[in-house]
Amino acid sequence: MTNNRPVIIAHRGYSAKYPDNTALAFRMAGEAHAGGAETDVRMTADGVAILNHNDDVDFADGTSLPVEGHTLEELRAKPLLNDESDDTVYLCTFREYLEILKAYGMIGFIELKGHFTTEQIRDVFRLAEEVYDLKKCILQSFDFENLLRTRALFPDLPIMLTYGDDEPEGYARCFAHGISLDACKTAVTPEMIVDFHAHGLEVGAWTVNDRDEMARLAAMGVDYIETDACL
Repeated sequence: MTNNRPVIIAHRGYSAKYPDNTALAFRMAGEAHAGGAETDVRMTADGVAILNHNDDVDFADGTSLPVEGHTLEELRAKPLLNDESDDTVYLCTFREYLEILKAYGMIGFIELKGHFTTEQIRDVFRLAEEVYDLKKCILQSFDFENLLRTRALFPDLPIMLTYGDDEPEGYARCFAHGISLDACKTAVTPEMIVDFHAHGLEVGAWTVNDRDEMARLAAMGVDYIETDACL
């Protein structure tokens, strides 16, 4: 939080106006003065970290290909489906995303999608260290064990548990491991925020596209708000 205001994180980039998880969406988030950009990382068949929320990449010609079954060259051979703007866009690599974060000084909210080996986790965040700054990157995951594996490799990397309304184990386990929380907007409570701040940890809220709801969460004291709209 800066000056008692939460940091605005562009959810998959400025995805309300531009195709999500593309270099264009991340650049436009920077131009809109977002404090950060959230993304989803997957690995191609030839071991390149790319950005795509779903298992398959959807192309402008109506076809699709699974990320894990194809090389970067194959996945970048055609423009992506774009229902948001008139721009021609192609698959964005994790390196390109990091370079955009660096250019605009944005925080990176990074979710690893699918199964990542220990070696792949190491490669992803070594790249983040090389291109940008680990202290300006935050790993997020619903999988607590994935967070702990990453913490063992990169003890200085900020990490957050992605948290919904119906999480059976709750969030108290975060306190023992120094793990912050990125919670569904409907799960955030004032008591939650007090608990995390008392442990020196942060709380984010996702995904918030209404100004009144943003104001309500800001008044509670959340540290980050993820939004499609960069409001």
